[in-house]
Amino acid sequence: MKSAIPETGVPITPPTAGNANDRQEASLHGEVLLRLRDYVVEGNIPEGARVPERQLCEMLGISRTPLREALKVLAAEGLIELLPNRGARVRQLSQRDLEELFDVMAGLESLAGRLACELITDEEIAAIERLHYEMYGHYLHRDMHGYFQINQQIHESIVAAARNETLKTTYANFAGRIRRVRYSANFARKRQRWGEAMREHEAILDALRRRAASELSDILFQHLRNKRSAAIDHLAEGQDTNLETTPQGD
Repeated sequence: MKSAIPETGVPITPPTAGNANDRQEASLHGEVLLRLRDYVVEGNIPEGARVPERQLCEMLGISRTPLREALKVLAAEGLIELLPNRGARVRQLSQRDLEELFDVMAGLESLAGRLACELITDEEIAAIERLHYEMYGHYLHRDMHGYFQINQQIHESIVAAARNETLKTTYANFAGRIRRVRYSANFARKRQRWGEAMREHEAILDALRRRAASELSDILFQHLRNKRSAAIDHLAEGQDTNLETTPQGD
């Protein structure tokens, strides 16, 4: 998987001494958070494994303080778990967890699609269309990192177009908890799921252009259901691999 953090590490330039201000500190925090989130989402730390703080500090060129601040945000998003006096570890989801979370997300996105069709502007549809073709370019180049980033922007744009702050806040809360597995699900069934997801996004864009509320609602619900199945398949594939590589007793 392509990582947002190079193996050799690219230090993040801290604010210049004497010129530090809130804006610079916010920028540094945002960059650390973005790169760390990508690193976790893209599976560079195994599920259930401890977060290697010293290694990440070296890779990012930062101290423990900004790293731990970013970890607190990822914990709030549901990507990791903070362990009292023992650092942090990547949250591990069971099959039941995945089923429940994806069902809730399917319901939220289905509602967002229905509301968006009633309120979305032509300009917003055009912006989503541009994102769609940018995502398609990443798909053609097999750039999973770029594809996933734009994919998330499309889904978030549809939610934003629903003009419902309660829905938007609830969606953001659950989206963080399954972001990692939503990324990895594209690798299920020898990447067949990736092509399926791209075709589903064609249908999403078509329904959105026509403002076909019921149709878009159904497509988004099924899109998340298909993603759920792929995520569970990928979880099973990982478990099968672990069994194959684990020495068995007599």
